[in-house]
Amino acid sequence: MRVVHELLCFGTAAGGGNAALVIQQDQSSAEQRQRFAREQGRPACVFIDAAEDGAIVLDYFYPHTRSPLCLHATLAAARVLMSQQRPELTVRTAMRDQPLRLLLKDGEVFIALSPQAVPAVVIAPELPGQLLAAPGIALASAPTIASVGSPKLLLEVADSATLLALTPDLARIADWGRQHGVSGVYAWCRRSDGALAGRNFNHLDPAAEDGATGVAAGALAVHLQADVVLHQSNCLLRAVHGDETILISGKTELRSAT
Repeated sequence: MRVVHELLCFGTAAGGGNAALVIQQDQSSAEQRQRFAREQGRPACVFIDAAEDGAIVLDYFYPHTRSPLCLHATLAAARVLMSQQRPELTVRTAMRDQPLRLLLKDGEVFIALSPQAVPAVVIAPELPGQLLAAPGIALASAPTIASVGSPKLLLEVADSATLLALTPDLARIADWGRQHGVSGVYAWCRRSDGALAGRNFNHLDPAAEDGATGVAAGALAVHLQADVVLHQSNCLLRAVHGDETILISGKTELRSAT
């Protein structure tokens, strides 16, 4: 019988965060899982499967598409899988067979993963302005693509006011991403307190804008070669940069289980 847990991830206060459904004991097809994710209307669903070799496999679905990796859903799955206080667990992703180490330290879950190769894409000078629907926008640094499993085009804007005012061309971003194997645009800026702020543009519907994007926090840590504290919507994400490993962490809260 299918078991569904709903968790809130990366929240800054009780009852806040980015929702994810964790589904166990499910035998449905990819098409049926996509329909389920669309009907539930949550930002992400992750199905926990068992491979023939006994490995734990995570299969991710957004309402509009299957995904190779979703770290806020991974965080939710880790909280469910490690509820018996297992200190470490290795899983892998369904679409790309990417290994992920899940760690439990002092009651907090961490996801350990490695930087990934990115598509070799030439970014024309006018492209950021076209994608952000802001012709002539002056970026604070050169655009780049970085990845811990789902490549992001990282665009650093001048400040928080500029970030919040963005109304990008979502259809153009989606088309460009499909052509080049890049999972959307992550616009970000540096805050006066030393932390970062960001917004993820990877949906055609502005109302579906992601509340927390763990793969972007990891990509920023890879790009900056530094630890990252990232504010996004009402969420707080942390990425710790190591020589070969990025650790992603954030709060998790169980909302319901059925």
